[in-house]
Amino acid sequence: MSQEKFPITPAIRFLRAHSILFTPHLYPYEERGGTAHSARCLGVDEHDVIKTLIMEDERKQPLIVLMQGDRQVSTQALARQLRVRSITPCDPAVAHKHSGYLIGGTSPFGTRKVMPVYLEASILDRPHIYINGGKRGFLVGMRSADLQRLLQPTRVQVATGA
Repeated sequence: MSQEKFPITPAIRFLRAHSILFTPHLYPYEERGGTAHSARCLGVDEHDVIKTLIMEDERKQPLIVLMQGDRQVSTQALARQLRVRSITPCDPAVAHKHSGYLIGGTSPFGTRKVMPVYLEASILDRPHIYINGGKRGFLVGMRSADLQRLLQPTRVQVATGA
């Protein structure tokens, strides 16, 4: 892996520091292409591409939500499960401040600020996933069990869409 040319981001440093096996996948980033575009470029099921969303509660406390690429987050269901009044996506500038990553390149690994992580429970049903490596146009493939072990997220069931 040391011979390959891929970005060495805080996320990659984090994965290496924890001895996690991963495969780097570069693809041509497309503004607003989302997980459908990255899945097409990599030739994988969009359900296996995990998006990292920076959200906040009504007190402006940030949190990370991990969701399959072909699903959406029900913020009402998430708020109910977290016993808060509301959950909303962070403004891109605020998300960057908390995570250190640009929208479209947000990784749950190596974030600037430590935030609670919430994971759509069905992600763990997938043995292998693709998640952002900390730069636009860059995903890493890894075992979902390693994601669970590393982040120790709270499992939630808040997916909508099919």
